[in-house]
Amino acid sequence: MNPFLEILLRAVGAFLGVVLVTRLVGKSQVGQLTLSDYVNGIVIGSIAAGLATDIKTSPFYYLLGLIVFTTLTITTQWVGLKYRPVRKILGDEPTVVVHNGKILERNMRRMRYNVDDLMMQLREKGYFNIADVEFAVAEPNGSLSVLPKADKRPVTPADLGISTEYEGVPSELIVDGVVIKQNLKQNNITEEWLFKELEKQGIFSLQEVLYAGLDAAGKLYVDKKQDELTHLTDVSDKLPGKTGQ
Repeated sequence: MNPFLEILLRAVGAFLGVVLVTRLVGKSQVGQLTLSDYVNGIVIGSIAAGLATDIKTSPFYYLLGLIVFTTLTITTQWVGLKYRPVRKILGDEPTVVVHNGKILERNMRRMRYNVDDLMMQLREKGYFNIADVEFAVAEPNGSLSVLPKADKRPVTPADLGISTEYEGVPSELIVDGVVIKQNLKQNNITEEWLFKELEKQGIFSLQEVLYAGLDAAGKLYVDKKQDELTHLTDVSDKLPGKTGQ
């Protein structure tokens, strides 16, 4: 077989294999990496890279390794679901790094976690003054959970004794000019109703619509592909020029 064609076929197979593995192990492998997830991700990626480019080795050896690591990952996830001590070993435990505005240096050293990283993550959460923080917890996936002090928390309607209505989650009806018919059925509305609502907003073709969503109150929000903006704010330092809308 031509080497270039073989590499092409191997690369396609490796890509499909990694996609399949990712779907099998679940979203935690992608969005909430623990130490074991991180290691498995590196190993599976290395196997996939070898499968794609090492034409001197039979692809079946790499496929076998991919299957073994996938099986081990799924097995450890299942065992972790059943037995909490195992889950703690595989995923570590959350660690308090700030207590009542005070940094816990011993916990920081044990995690090899420095003050610069802590302050960066606090700023990402919107807290620039560590004295405003009641608790900060370093999670096993590397994120930081922050509980501000009571007098620094944003006021909510519940604090003011104000009742609120249920908001729900908006339902996508049109995405990139395509009607999501399943969502129409879930909301008990028809395409005819949708088209009439679009016409009320001066839209007569689905190709004009980038996104349309229906909120819990029955209000339709529409964003057109070509927005008619009189002024476009640019927060970058680029020189004035033509910008897309």
